[in-house]
Amino acid sequence: MDTSVTPAAEENVWGGGNKPLGASYGKMMMWFFIVSDALTFSGFLAAYGFSRFKFIETWPIADEVFTHVPFFHGNYPMYYVAFMTFILIMSSVTMVLAVDAGHHMKKSKVVLYMFLTIIGGAIFVGSQAWEWATFIKGDYGALETKGGRILQFVNAETGERAALGDFAASIPDVRQEHLEQNGVWYYGDESSLPTYSLNEVVEGFKSNPNILIRTETLTDDHQKTMLTREESLERIEDAVLVVEGANLVRNEYGSRLFADFFFFITGFHGFHVFSGVVINIIIFFNIILGTYERRGHYEMVEKVGLYWHFVDLVWVFVFTFFYLV
Repeated sequence: MDTSVTPAAEENVWGGGNKPLGASYGKMMMWFFIVSDALTFSGFLAAYGFSRFKFIETWPIADEVFTHVPFFHGNYPMYYVAFMTFILIMSSVTMVLAVDAGHHMKKSKVVLYMFLTIIGGAIFVGSQAWEWATFIKGDYGALETKGGRILQFVNAETGERAALGDFAASIPDVRQEHLEQNGVWYYGDESSLPTYSLNEVVEGFKSNPNILIRTETLTDDHQKTMLTREESLERIEDAVLVVEGANLVRNEYGSRLFADFFFFITGFHGFHVFSGVVINIIIFFNIILGTYERRGHYEMVEKVGLYWHFVDLVWVFVFTFFYLV
């Protein structure tokens, strides 16, 4: 059998008229976007990795930060984050089924699987918003020293974290907040007072011998450094303010860089998922209206499917970096 390529056939192959891998212009542009976006996320995660390595001795322990589950009180480390991850991965499965149904021109199945994909994405975005709110609010509270170090509190009898409300004293005369109706004492950029003042926390700590301080510094076995009662009494004198929750300036869980990266990277990824949900909704209604049936193909579903798989894959890396490693 003659397998030689004629000059005419070779000229046709390399003449520039063929589509690479048989992909349309739209699919090629989606791949270009995915590659460029992957490089962006890679840069963010690399910066996170370098920062964590540099400040590894003060980096928060994920199992002690992400312990909440909606409507349940208790310590459930990583449970809800694992649920969020499962939902997002399953939405990727339903997207695959939608694309496959589109290839077979089965409109009803495309509608069903796209609807399930949208529901999965909406649950993930809502869960991430709840996680942000919980992270910002905080759970236990801590003190910050003059050098910016975080002091957390532990019950010596149980070994569990102690919230400020468990031992803080009540000193009403120090709980005066400068509100606007107080006249000249009010400043527009003044933030609200924390739940407990520094004096209330310090006095409550001194009157409760069962409360100890642990620092944000990790030991060789990756546990927070626990201070003795004498060391705790000495260290608390360095405290200058009360910290509740986390924001871009302070972080009760440890290094403030952790909060900065958490808000930026998970927020950036959450924006991608939210955008994907909006796009999926638009395409969902186009499917119902029969737009792609009239075109004779569901390539638009396939293109948005590439994007959806990308954001799912990125979350796997974000989940690994922030929650598992």
